[in-house]
Amino acid sequence: MNAIAKDAILTPPRYRCAEVLCAVRANDVVNTDYRLLTLDAPPEVLECAPGQFFQLLCPGTADDQPFLRRPMSIYDFDAQAGSLRFLYKVTGAGTRGLATLRPGDRLNVLGPLGQGFSMHDNWQRLMLVARGVGLATLAPLARLAQARGRQLTAICSARAPEFVMSVEHFRNCGAEVIVVTDTDGSSAPDALHALIEARIASGGVDAFYTCGSARIARMLQGIGAAHGIPGEIAVEQQMACGLGMCQACVRPFRDGDKVVHRRVCREGPVFPLAGVVA
Repeated sequence: MNAIAKDAILTPPRYRCAEVLCAVRANDVVNTDYRLLTLDAPPEVLECAPGQFFQLLCPGTADDQPFLRRPMSIYDFDAQAGSLRFLYKVTGAGTRGLATLRPGDRLNVLGPLGQGFSMHDNWQRLMLVARGVGLATLAPLARLAQARGRQLTAICSARAPEFVMSVEHFRNCGAEVIVVTDTDGSSAPDALHALIEARIASGGVDAFYTCGSARIARMLQGIGAAHGIPGEIAVEQQMACGLGMCQACVRPFRDGDKVVHRRVCREGPVFPLAGVVA
């Protein structure tokens, strides 16, 4: 289990989930790579925590017949509006099937699953650092940070400006947004490292949050160790069942001076940043 004090967990560990059919409200193109899927969802699947995920039963097409469900991190959920949203990149058979969905179609979803992010009371100045679709996983966390009055900085990385996502979402959550890209060199390791160090020196950072990129995870681990800054990471991993039974998503983590093996879908997908073998 996550090595986090009980009183630091905003949402207690939960394994209650439901399998439901959701009507598609919209399936909008965000850019050449990404789409935003919005579902009408019932209350039993909208008691979510930032960092949790769903297993989606992706529809088949003439060319693809996905067999296993696809894990998808939650981009946004709203119990009052009855909506559940996923930001996804069209890369394989499952996501190609998702891209065919039209308003009024129905999609079978299972969730919410896994352990979400936590936030200590003394984590007042938060920094989110992610790249590409990893930003989608952090979007609900930004909304929660705003609700709890935390100071938030979001560093959004992408190949080029047209691929930067979630900027307006983070700004609407009260975050200071810093965009870095490959095209101007601002996302290069040395430049990003210097940027984060400068933010620590000028305003301080109490905790890091990230998702996806191993390069960013290693960087934040090093900076965190140097300055005593803790953090959490949502780990991306291939999954089959999403419930912890098949053991397909087991990977190593550091626990003190030991290396232990944990299931990303069950003990995660959110883990202490320092323990991830990136």
